Amino acid sequence: MDELFVKDIIESDIAVATDAGDKLFDVIVSLLNDKKPVVLDFNGINILTTAFLNAAIGQLYSNNRFSSEFLNDYLKVVNVQTEDRPLFSMVIKRAKEYFKNKKGFEDSANQAFYGK
Repeated sequence: MDELFVKDIIESDIAVATDAGDKLFDVIVSLLNDKKPVVLDFNGINILTTAFLNAAIGQLYSNNRFSSEFLNDYLKVVNVQTEDRPLFSMVIKRAKEYFKNKKGFEDSANQAFYGK
């Protein structure tokens, strides 16, 4: 089991940027592709946003490579601050909804924002 210290990978205690999330995503995917269990340790992360989590975690649901069951078995998170825990549920729920019907989701967003 590989334990990834988020703070070390993104080189910051602030996990807000999608670029940093993409960096973590790439590391996670490389391990999961080899079917290695991964523990994400958020110890020392002081600020966490959904933008970061969408890039780091939400993208894992973007293709059929990893099923929800696989991710439940192979990806664990630890040392998440209590107030940040609901962010994970929200990001995963939205990612599943979005990637299940990406076109419909984007069409609805375009209609809402641009009237198209």
